[in-house]
Amino acid sequence: MPEASSGPRYPIESVDNALKLLLMLRKRPEIGVSEASRHLAVARSTAHRLLATLAHHGFVQQVRATKEYTAGPALVEVGLAALRGSDIRAKARPFIEELVNELDETVHLVRLRGRQLLYLDCVEGTRALRAASRIGTELPAHCTAGGKALLAAASNERLDELYPDEQLEQLTPQSISTRSGLLTELEEIRRYGYALNSGESEPGLRAVAVAIHGPGSYARAGITLAAPDYRLPADLLPRVAAAVRKAADRIAEELC
Repeated sequence: MPEASSGPRYPIESVDNALKLLLMLRKRPEIGVSEASRHLAVARSTAHRLLATLAHHGFVQQVRATKEYTAGPALVEVGLAALRGSDIRAKARPFIEELVNELDETVHLVRLRGRQLLYLDCVEGTRALRAASRIGTELPAHCTAGGKALLAAASNERLDELYPDEQLEQLTPQSISTRSGLLTELEEIRRYGYALNSGESEPGLRAVAVAIHGPGSYARAGITLAAPDYRLPADLLPRVAAAVRKAADRIAEELC
């Protein structure tokens, strides 16, 4: 019997290289064409074609601001399928459903992946105009309520690693555009216990999010409730945030 670490006798080079690129994403949130070229010892044009093919099938996606590539929705869905039935989603789902039944707005279960927010699960509200499911997709964490709730639970050292530069990518004109602005908002989130997104990821959309805490200040994941902004006016936000926090706390208890 061959050792587990041995490769196939007749590897297909292009497939082998494509899989090596996907494995690179285990250790870093983004990879560029030059980095891929060096890692595979191939020409830049070859690396670019490999990444373009993976992007065509949804296994990677290009980050608009950096032109580098990160995990795509197809790769995320494959990973989630492998975890189905054994991860946090199974335990969180009943409480998310209860929250949706109470407020009739869309709720997502989310997790940080480097500087990106990954949408793990979703229960949509029943109204005709509602926030849609984003399961398997990623957005810049600082442009989302869920991302900011989870970043607020991170250490200063971790934030320095994630955001070494002052300028940040914007998805809309309302998105936070600077590291200093983000750190200021994270302090407010720690004080109030919940995060908001008012048109920062998509115009006309407002969201409220709370982290699901593990031991100490460690945040395992978060839940975020999103709706058209006119259905989440300022005077309603404290009540909605309290309901989201209650669901997050119940999930945390279930995970203990």
